[in-house]
Amino acid sequence: MGSSMIRYKVQPGRAAENEALVKAVYEQLNRERPGELHYATFKLPDGVSFMHVVVETDQPGRILNEVAAFKAFVTDIESRCDEPPVVTELTLIGSYNVA
Repeated sequence: MGSSMIRYKVQPGRAAENEALVKAVYEQLNRERPGELHYATFKLPDGVSFMHVVVETDQPGRILNEVAAFKAFVTDIESRCDEPPVVTELTLIGSYNVA
């Protein structure tokens, strides 16, 4: 499976905008319910750093890159950031899904 963690820091005045764009992604995912995707987003204690964890199929990005709200989220992410996104590939050892 293609798994990754993406971490970045937005400009102080753009945290709410970033959070709204992320929430739009989850709204679309909840409507469309794509399979083979586990995705979580966290806002870190400083209020401007975000971390996304993605567990997908063997083709990283394939599912998320087809989601229109995700495309909108990433379109101008560089302009929102003080620290640009850094992707770290992960190797999944185990996972538990709580419904």
